[in-house]
Amino acid sequence: MQRPRGTDPFTLEIIKDTLVAIGDEMFVALQRTSKSPIIYEVLDYACGLTDARGQMLAQGQGVTGFLGTLGQAVAEVRGKFAGRLHPGDIIITNDPYGGGGTHPSDVSLILPVFFRRRLVAFMVNKAHWTELGGKDPGSWTTDATEVYQEGLVFPCVKLFDRGRPVASVLDLLAANVRLPDMTLGDLWAGVAALRVGERRFVDLCEKFGPAAMQRAIEHLLDHGEALTRRELRRLPKGVFEAGDMIDDDGIGHGPFPVRVTVTITDDEFVCDFTGTHPQVPGPINATRTGLLSSIRTIFKAVTGPLIPVNEGCFRPVKVICPPRTIFTAERPAPVSTYWETKAYAIDLVWKALAPVLPDRLTAGHFLSVCGTVISGRHPDTGDLFILVEPQAGGWGAGVRKDGESGLVCSGDGETYVIPVEVT
Repeated sequence: MQRPRGTDPFTLEIIKDTLVAIGDEMFVALQRTSKSPIIYEVLDYACGLTDARGQMLAQGQGVTGFLGTLGQAVAEVRGKFAGRLHPGDIIITNDPYGGGGTHPSDVSLILPVFFRRRLVAFMVNKAHWTELGGKDPGSWTTDATEVYQEGLVFPCVKLFDRGRPVASVLDLLAANVRLPDMTLGDLWAGVAALRVGERRFVDLCEKFGPAAMQRAIEHLLDHGEALTRRELRRLPKGVFEAGDMIDDDGIGHGPFPVRVTVTITDDEFVCDFTGTHPQVPGPINATRTGLLSSIRTIFKAVTGPLIPVNEGCFRPVKVICPPRTIFTAERPAPVSTYWETKAYAIDLVWKALAPVLPDRLTAGHFLSVCGTVISGRHPDTGDLFILVEPQAGGWGAGVRKDGESGLVCSGDGETYVIPVEVT
């Protein structure tokens, strides 16, 4: 791969690595300022930055299940507010059916970055907020029958307008959640992380100039694509199929057949879920965003988990699935426990490829998040408490290694259970 003309390779590498560091610094900033254990202990969130066109440049550590969602959140903002974004704006969205949404508890905040009055980038984070209203404490449920029972939904609206908080949005949020101090604390943590990223990106623009930045961004994306395509060419070529059954939807229906056909060529990695069961009455439905994230997760695992994440890495990926399936549900289908079905999408591709990629995939993995909500009233103070966390389980063996216990689901990535000292 040739480097762009006009910028020396050292400068390109410095800018490229600094962009990755910005994502990591935002990640730490959000963790240190959040009020929810599911964020600062479990790490159920992700931070990233895109260019002005919404292409993901870097994403910090955290939930692999958000690999396909941050860029889509930015795309929704660009589409809705085209020409109407200003310095200091921050957009909030958690709509499962738009804006890169997954379920209402996963909230995205997006900040447009301007340099010399020109839009140059977006900072974005997505975090699981412990409380967002809905019919049950913790805001997700195993028996919802429509999305309206699952919490407050923000359809891509301004949280800050030209640097000023939109008080009506904050008031609406505080009035509809059981733990407003915790929820608003998570919101302000997300805002702080965005501003850290904005400051670092503007500093970078001032140091190197917008022309060098643009060349470095193109270099970053092309570099990610080149490294990934090199690994893709090493994969076995052909058509690989797998099927399975999802047992239950939480309210007594099931089982539901799901299937995938994976086609690998030197140029493409295509996952076709045609033939999968339609969306179901219970809350295990996933949306197309969740499906895309699943395929990006397993694709990254087999082509280069150590290659830094950016949009270029996923240029060879193509996902096919008809609308209104259990993987591509549409409003008003409930989606509280979407992660269970999302994990099945990963597992189907895993199952199809494991026999031909024994050196890259283990013999299965812990398929369920086993999401847990514990809530009640403190016996001394009477205050409401809510604890939300995943549980751990076992993964299968690999070619050169025994299986392991105490690992989280593949879609959870770098997440943890909450220490007993915190609870």
